[in-house]
Amino acid sequence: MAITTILRRSISSVLPLAVVRRTVERRNHHQYYSALFTALYQYGPRPLLLLHFYSSSSSSSSSAEKETCSADDPLVRAVKSNIKSVEESADHEAKLEELSDGFPFKIVDIPRKEYILLRRVYQGELIKARVFLLDLDGKNHKCNDFQTFPMTVRVLKENGTSLRFRCKVFVNEITIHLLRVKNSETSYEDPHSIHAYKGPDFKEMNVNLRNAIHKYLEIRGIKPSIYDFLHEYAWKKKNEERLYWLKNFKNFVES
Repeated sequence: MAITTILRRSISSVLPLAVVRRTVERRNHHQYYSALFTALYQYGPRPLLLLHFYSSSSSSSSSAEKETCSADDPLVRAVKSNIKSVEESADHEAKLEELSDGFPFKIVDIPRKEYILLRRVYQGELIKARVFLLDLDGKNHKCNDFQTFPMTVRVLKENGTSLRFRCKVFVNEITIHLLRVKNSETSYEDPHSIHAYKGPDFKEMNVNLRNAIHKYLEIRGIKPSIYDFLHEYAWKKKNEERLYWLKNFKNFVES
């Protein structure tokens, strides 16, 4: 009875007076509670309705997630197929080992970079080269065809002086586009040397001088025969970068 009294007082505070009065006048016990909860449903708070709504929303959300996962299945399968294809075609190590016999440089390969670094020491000189193999940002379209590889070469002596060359490696030749000389007191980026004379254009040099410079670089390992190795290494690096990208893509889709 106490519970009934409390319920009646609570209902009277939230329901219209006419509804409560009609409900109280009913004598039949069953009809009373039936009318009471009918009134609660029609006029009062609806926790059961909210619970039903939340349950329906959760079910709908879960169904939507399942549908999304199901819709993404073809994409996941396609990415996995691409990964498998790249992994199976990655047969560059054996070819590189065959070509490495005549390759005089130590390679420094930095992942996610479009170039490799070459280093060697020749009669006390340090020869350093940066070879651009890939075009990862779309700025150098010529790198994608693997027909030519831009290269910068530096020859450094122990006293601090050095030469810098800008070249291109082709299948049967090395072309030189720039030659700069640096002494121990200046740098290539020295602001005081911006307007200083940097030497003649390579194409304007005497033929004998150009041939002698080519020979100078050839003795130090910068010669056309390195093209085959660079070409094979470019494909290897391209596959590695593609595989890295595909796996990241797969992880995102599956997460």
